[in-house]
Amino acid sequence: MKPAIRVENLSKSYRIGARPTGEYRTLRESLTNAVAAPWKRLRELSGRESAASEDGEELGRNHFWALKDISFEVQPGEVVGIIGRNGAGKSTLLKILSRITEPTSGQAEFRGRIGSLLEVGTGFHQELTGRENIYLNGSILGMERGEIDRKFDEIVEFSGVEEFLDTPVKRYSSGMIVRLAFAVAAHLEPEIMIVDEVLAVGDSEFQRKCLGKMNDVANSGRTILFVSHNMAMVQNLCNRGVYLRQGELVDQGDCRTVVETYLKSLGGINGAANLSLCRVPGSREVIRLVEVLGANGDNIEYLPIGSSMTIRIHYETQESLPEPRFGIFVDSAVGQRLLFLQSLQQHGNLNGATNRGVVECHVPEVPLIPGMYNLSFVCSIPGAGRIDHLDRAITIHVEETDYFGTGFMPKQGQAQFLVRGKWKVVNCNEIT
Repeated sequence: MKPAIRVENLSKSYRIGARPTGEYRTLRESLTNAVAAPWKRLRELSGRESAASEDGEELGRNHFWALKDISFEVQPGEVVGIIGRNGAGKSTLLKILSRITEPTSGQAEFRGRIGSLLEVGTGFHQELTGRENIYLNGSILGMERGEIDRKFDEIVEFSGVEEFLDTPVKRYSSGMIVRLAFAVAAHLEPEIMIVDEVLAVGDSEFQRKCLGKMNDVANSGRTILFVSHNMAMVQNLCNRGVYLRQGELVDQGDCRTVVETYLKSLGGINGAANLSLCRVPGSREVIRLVEVLGANGDNIEYLPIGSSMTIRIHYETQESLPEPRFGIFVDSAVGQRLLFLQSLQQHGNLNGATNRGVVECHVPEVPLIPGMYNLSFVCSIPGAGRIDHLDRAITIHVEETDYFGTGFMPKQGQAQFLVRGKWKVVNCNEIT
């Protein structure tokens, strides 16, 4: 099967620091540039300040590589998440694939009609009504009038702005414009969809609606390239991942594996060698050390599903702590809050606690599925609230084991938690 998208040695450079044409210059600057121009031209001809060499070497000092030698393939029907920090080259890649800009070198091949959702609302006219803008925006996105006619009612229903459909959009709120714009873009039917962070629009209810629509698109067999900083959304939608860093391809493959590689590269997520790096601004230094202990009492980073775990918190402060309360948050690698262990709720007051000491929280059976999890810690006192907060201070890894003793291993993506359920076959005659 031929790939729907094939990217081969794709690179893109931009000139930086160029002076806009017509900008005011002093007489001194003009004379200096006139004298220097022949020498600059000579350097360019000698290749010392050329734009780029054929083998893809770095451009001159006035150029910046947004992408450099990117290669990957996307098969028909795959949903691929493109991830990386700001400035990694994700949006530049999508603009090249959407034919908005040309690459400096390399090529990208497509098989099928392409629809791009890069900036919702592009092309909306403030003086036109919502109805008129549906046709205008749909045309800009490549939809024919007959196609818009067929989908008009679906678009209006999805947007939720039916009551104001014949009102100029200049009287819409920003949220209403975004809802209508996404509704139009989401009803494109190309073979290949390119989506850049558009699911972060609107309120939480509309975001859930957008996510449901994208799930429908993904399940329809269309090829999708999806960019987002929401790793939970990437994992929910995508089966493959592409990780970019500073314009270069770092990793590609199974989405969960690629996301984990990306998250490990983020500062402050891999342990608590220096708790000050994890301390939220404004916190007092109360929690001095945190340990995660296994069943044998040793410090651990990896633990099997269902094993016991003891979390030990060392604290110290100059003043007395009246009735200190400690809390432990357990988040998934993509930031979803999964568990909250709080001393007051689960134990009551910690009698005997002073301004210095150690408290422990014992979890007899960890119910988490295989994966990477981040632990955050807080300390609070009555009347003052939270006085210390360590965010993502410890990372633990839960490993696959035969948790249920049946020979079948729980896998990532099946659920968030494991619960022991008792199953049996019931004779229908026994049910009254």
